[in-house]
Order: sequence, then C-alpha cells, then structure tokens
Amino acid sequence: MHEASNPVKSLKTMERVIEALASLEGASVSEIAKEIDRPPSIVHNHLDTLRELEYVVARDGEYYLGLKFLHRGEKARYRLPLYDAARKEIAKLAAESGELITLLVEEHGKGVYLDINSGSEAIDYPAKPGERTLLHCSAVGKAVLAHMSKSKVERIVDYYGLPPQSENTITSREQLFEELSEIRSTGISYDREEFRSGLKSVGAPITAASDTVVGSLSIAGPTHRMNDDRVEDDLRPLLMQSINVIELNLSEPTIQ
Repeated sequence: MHEASNPVKSLKTMERVIEALASLEGASVSEIAKEIDRPPSIVHNHLDTLRELEYVVARDGEYYLGLKFLHRGEKARYRLPLYDAARKEIAKLAAESGELITLLVEEHGKGVYLDINSGSEAIDYPAKPGERTLLHCSAVGKAVLAHMSKSKVERIVDYYGLPPQSENTITSREQLFEELSEIRSTGISYDREEFRSGLKSVGAPITAASDTVVGSLSIAGPTHRMNDDRVEDDLRPLLMQSINVIELNLSEPTIQ
C-alpha cells in the first residue's frame, strides 16, 4: 500500500524476476523475459547477480529460487513473537480438530500466513506459510479487518478492491462493514464458502497484552463436516481455548 516517492526501477525489475521464478517454479532466461516482458539481456544480468548473492541457483540452463530465501523468511517469521507463542498450540489444535488451522497476520494491507497446520482429516490446501492473501474473503482475514480502524479498512479496500474469490465472496463495502461490525460484537468470524467453494471456516482475533490485535486463527474444513452444530458446539470452543493459550504465551508475567 505504501508507494515510494523515488522508486528504484532496477529493484522493481529484480522483484518481478523473483516473482516469475516463484510462479514458474524454475525457468530459463528467455522464459522469464517473456513472462515479465523484459529484454533477455536485462533478465540475465539480474539472474546472474542473484546467483552471485546466492539467492538463485542454476541447473541445466534453468534458474531456481535458492534456499537463502528460506533462511531470510525464517528470520522474518521468528521476528514476530506470535509465531513462537502459537506454533505448538496450532499443532495441538490441528490434532484435536482434525482440520486445517491457519495463523494469519496483516502486513501492507494483506494477510500473510504465518503458520499452517493440517489435522488427520484436513483438506489439501495449496497455500504455504509466507503466502499473501486478501483479507475480505476469509474468516481469518475478516477477524483482523474487524479490529482495524474504519479509515484503515477503507484504505485497504480502495487499494485492493473487493475482488471475488468465489460466488459467495463479499464484494460490497456496505455488506463488508456490516459483517465487520458483527465480528467486533461477537468476537467470532465465519467464512461461508467465500474463499473457496466447498470450504467453510471459523476464526477469531489474537490479542496482545496491550489489547492490540496481532493476528488471527481459524479452523477450516469441507462444508459437509463444518455444519453449524459442530462449528458452534465443538470447533468454536476449541478455537477459543487455543487463542487463550496463545495470548497467555504472548503475555510476560510480572514477578515481584
């Protein structure tokens, strides 16, 4: 959402090269040049520099993202106390519920999956930790949005819009703000097949000692298992218990 006053064009090109490598899962210079519509010579120079810096590896004429990104990503993830406070509890919640558990934080107006864990019955989920998602179309995203100021939500919607992820996604500002008000009142958010057809979820915010929302947690599963009775009687209490543990882990006890 921030726009640099004097952006460095070469860095923007570098980022496009990296994004192309990620989406193509490895590619040649010509394939990347075609993907980002830049001259092969420019693409080669960027790839060669990234290779020298150990961010890219080359094999049989193709380039791939290097594991140095993993190291940098883990550094960024462990920078947030929420990750360490939540990871064991998320694994426990996945085992107890059998479903898909996602931990999300907001950065630059989007949601970032800080951790994902799958129970024994969980669906296959293509997202990986570190991936970004829009906030308006999931329980875990709306739980975070609901506790932002109205002006910040407006800025996010102005910048990213409310594009549909499925036929059930909220695409109206008025409807979104009505739902966010309901979430603030109840402390619970729901995804009613808004992110993906056939998938439902229940989520809630995670609050630090300063009463600041630092992230959110959700349980997701296929619609045939996520009926209202199970969500309200079984999964919602499990979710809130886990959030309580995470919030306790985040707090620092005062010992006199």
